[in-house]
Amino acid sequence: MQHHAIVSRDEWLTARKAHLAREKQLTRLRDEISAERRALPWVKVEKEYVFDTPAGKKTLAQLFGDKSQLIVNHFMLGPGWKEGCVGCSFGADHVEGALVHLAQRDVAYVAVSRAPLAEIEAYRKRMGWHFAWVSSFGNDFNYDFHVSFRPEDLARGKVEYNYDMIEPGIDELPGRSVFVKDEAGDIFHTYSSYGRGGEEVLSTYMLLDMTPKGRDENGPHHNLMDWVKRHDEYTTAGATGACCHS
Repeated sequence: MQHHAIVSRDEWLTARKAHLAREKQLTRLRDEISAERRALPWVKVEKEYVFDTPAGKKTLAQLFGDKSQLIVNHFMLGPGWKEGCVGCSFGADHVEGALVHLAQRDVAYVAVSRAPLAEIEAYRKRMGWHFAWVSSFGNDFNYDFHVSFRPEDLARGKVEYNYDMIEPGIDELPGRSVFVKDEAGDIFHTYSSYGRGGEEVLSTYMLLDMTPKGRDENGPHHNLMDWVKRHDEYTTAGATGACCHS
């Protein structure tokens, strides 16, 4: 932990008020960026995607249920993986309590992974989650939204991710996509974010950022891989496994 000056309450209050002014700048900027995000243009989804769900085959339109807005969590769980990505699992832990509130604001939420449904269900049972989680195994959804990469994509050395060409080092990466369905039933893609874009929904990070030690990500990865484990692994030894966070 870095050294901190020890001061009087009045001196602390002066410093705190100066920092509050900066916090308010950030709050106003966040509001502006959120408004810009909502004003982004939309792209009509022309392709029909069919997913495997515990209730049978469902199209993307059916994943909305009775809502007009849909948030998709591109969860890193590929075919044959023994368990889901550590970072994606960390993020999923933050969703459960929000589901009832999202539903009140006309928002459906679903995780999508390329693993077969049986593998998804086994991991979901282990982790105790209740959000909708479906399989895109057999369709192009993950590839079209640039979170999964075919062998031939990887062989070329670079793939499109987070609106740039990168060397992924792995065939699955995380992200979030948002869709809206109009009264005619047409679906539009409105937003996607990748990499560190997911931090905004990690309340654990927001709480840690208030503490003197902060996120305590001091190496070797200098990201959540330095300490995060799946929530049922904190009392067990071992590495946290493969993931990404950039």
